[in-house]
Amino acid sequence: MIKKQESIIIKTLSRLLVPFIQLFGLYVIMHGHSSPGGGFQGGVILGASFILIAISYGMDEVTQRFSLKTLTIMTSAGVFIYGGIGFICLLLGGNFLDYGMLPISYEPRGMGMLGIEIGVGITVMAVMVSIFKDLITFE
Repeated sequence: MIKKQESIIIKTLSRLLVPFIQLFGLYVIMHGHSSPGGGFQGGVILGASFILIAISYGMDEVTQRFSLKTLTIMTSAGVFIYGGIGFICLLLGGNFLDYGMLPISYEPRGMGMLGIEIGVGITVMAVMVSIFKDLITFE
């Protein structure tokens, strides 16, 4: 069996890079309704940042931040945000995800799309981390 060697360089670089990776992921999510990118791409970037922490520091570091219960709640919350926005549009007499029907005074279409992107981003990030956890644990 190969013994894992800890590298101070890898740990330091990942600790320095992760906040910038997460900030970029949030940027991609927040500007997904008006520029290239969106919830899926931003969620993948956010999930990759937590996977980088897991690779550098071990899975225990990520498990402290995301338990199975937390990942399940985040995945469900993202789907609920997406479906909730569509359902609100239906209740207000429009079609599913007809953002123009939303009772928002400032750019209802832009704000509706932003809500969708946030919901998708949360779900994708949680699912990526969950899949990674399932692949590396043998329980």
